Amino acid sequence: QVRLQESGGGLVQPGGSLRLSCAVSGTNFRLNDVHWYRQAPGKQREWVATITSSNVATYADSVKGRFTISRDNVWNRTSLQMNSLKPEDTAVYYCNLMSRGRDFWGRGTQVTVSS
Repeated sequence: QVRLQESGGGLVQPGGSLRLSCAVSGTNFRLNDVHWYRQAPGKQREWVATITSSNVATYADSVKGRFTISRDNVWNRTSLQMNSLKPEDTAVYYCNLMSRGRDFWGRGTQVTVSS
Protein backbone atom coordinates (compact mmCIF):
# COMPACT_ATOMS: atom_id res chain seq x y z
CA GLN A 1 0.00 0.00 0.00
CA VAL A 2 1.41 3.35 -1.05
CA ARG A 3 1.29 5.98 1.68
CA LEU A 4 2.22 9.64 1.67
CA GLN A 5 2.41 11.70 4.86
CA GLU A 6 2.95 15.46 4.78
CA SER A 7 4.32 17.48 7.69
CA GLY A 8 5.76 20.89 8.45
CA GLY A 9 2.80 23.19 7.95
CA GLY A 10 1.87 25.98 10.31
CA LEU A 11 1.25 29.68 10.79
CA VAL A 12 3.88 32.08 9.47
CA GLN A 13 4.03 35.82 8.90
CA PRO A 14 4.28 37.27 5.40
CA GLY A 15 7.86 37.12 4.21
CA GLY A 16 8.60 34.11 6.38
CA SER A 17 9.64 30.57 5.50
CA LEU A 18 8.41 27.04 6.03
CA ARG A 19 9.73 23.66 4.99
CA LEU A 20 7.22 20.94 4.17
CA SER A 21 8.13 17.28 4.01
CA CYS A 22 6.36 14.27 2.57
CA ALA A 23 7.34 10.77 3.70
CA VAL A 24 6.57 8.07 1.15
CA SER A 25 6.28 4.33 1.63
CA GLY A 26 5.06 1.33 -0.33
CA THR A 27 6.60 2.23 -3.67
CA ASN A 28 10.01 2.21 -5.33
CA PHE A 29 10.35 5.89 -4.58
CA ARG A 30 13.44 6.52 -6.71
CA LEU A 31 11.40 5.66 -9.82
CA ASN A 32 8.55 8.07 -9.08
CA ASP A 33 8.00 11.65 -10.15
CA VAL A 34 6.62 13.45 -7.10
CA HIS A 35 4.37 16.51 -7.05
CA TRP A 36 3.16 19.12 -4.62
CA TYR A 37 -0.31 20.63 -4.96
CA ARG A 38 -2.24 23.10 -2.83
CA GLN A 39 -5.85 23.98 -2.29
CA ALA A 40 -6.97 27.30 -0.86
CA PRO A 41 -10.43 27.73 0.70
CA GLY A 42 -13.07 27.96 -2.00
CA LYS A 43 -10.61 27.26 -4.80
CA GLN A 44 -9.65 24.28 -6.91
CA ARG A 45 -6.56 22.27 -6.12
CA GLU A 46 -3.60 23.63 -8.08
CA TRP A 47 -0.23 22.24 -9.00
CA VAL A 48 2.76 23.81 -7.23
CA ALA A 49 5.89 21.86 -8.15
CA THR A 50 7.25 18.59 -9.50
CA ILE A 51 10.51 16.77 -9.07
CA THR A 52 11.13 13.95 -11.49
CA SER A 53 12.88 10.65 -10.89
CA SER A 54 15.82 12.27 -12.71
CA ASN A 55 15.81 15.10 -10.16
CA VAL A 56 14.49 17.73 -12.57
CA ALA A 57 12.35 20.35 -10.83
CA THR A 58 9.57 22.46 -12.32
CA TYR A 59 7.40 25.10 -10.66
CA ALA A 60 4.18 26.99 -11.09
CA ASP A 61 4.79 30.59 -12.08
CA SER A 62 3.21 31.76 -8.83
CA VAL A 63 5.95 30.13 -6.71
CA LYS A 64 8.95 30.21 -9.06
CA GLY A 65 11.97 31.76 -7.38
CA ARG A 66 10.45 31.40 -3.89
CA PHE A 67 9.86 27.64 -3.50
CA THR A 68 12.37 24.82 -3.91
CA ILE A 69 11.41 21.17 -4.26
CA SER A 70 13.88 18.40 -3.45
CA ARG A 71 13.95 14.67 -2.89
CA ASP A 72 15.87 12.19 -0.76
CA ASN A 73 15.94 8.71 -2.28
CA VAL A 74 17.60 7.25 0.82
CA TRP A 75 14.87 8.32 3.22
CA ASN A 76 12.09 8.19 0.58
CA ARG A 77 10.84 11.70 1.06
CA THR A 78 10.35 14.96 -0.77
CA SER A 79 10.57 18.45 0.67
CA LEU A 80 9.23 21.82 -0.33
CA GLN A 81 11.20 24.80 0.96
CA MET A 82 8.96 27.86 0.88
CA ASN A 83 10.51 31.31 1.24
CA SER A 84 9.11 34.84 0.97
CA LEU A 85 5.68 33.53 1.79
CA LYS A 86 2.63 35.60 0.89
CA PRO A 87 -0.92 35.54 2.23
CA GLU A 88 -2.02 34.06 -1.10
CA ASP A 89 0.15 31.00 -0.37
CA THR A 90 -2.32 30.06 2.38
CA ALA A 91 -3.67 26.61 1.54
CA VAL A 92 -3.60 22.95 2.39
CA TYR A 93 -0.53 21.45 0.71
CA TYR A 94 -0.58 17.90 -0.61
CA CYS A 95 2.06 15.62 -2.05
CA ASN A 96 1.13 13.27 -4.86
CA LEU A 97 2.59 10.53 -6.98
CA MET A 98 1.44 7.90 -9.40
CA SER A 99 2.38 4.27 -8.84
CA ARG A 100 1.32 1.26 -10.91
CA GLY A 101 -1.20 3.40 -12.75
CA ARG A 102 -2.89 4.77 -9.64
CA ASP A 103 -2.84 8.25 -8.17
CA PHE A 104 -1.88 8.55 -4.51
CA TRP A 105 -2.32 11.55 -2.22
CA GLY A 106 -1.39 12.46 1.30
CA ARG A 107 -3.89 14.00 3.69
CA GLY A 108 -2.29 17.41 3.42
CA THR A 109 -0.74 19.94 5.77
CA GLN A 110 -2.16 23.41 6.44
CA VAL A 111 -0.05 26.47 5.67
CA THR A 112 -1.37 29.82 6.85
CA VAL A 113 0.43 33.05 6.00
CA SER A 114 -0.92 35.90 8.09
CA SER A 115 0.22 38.75 10.26
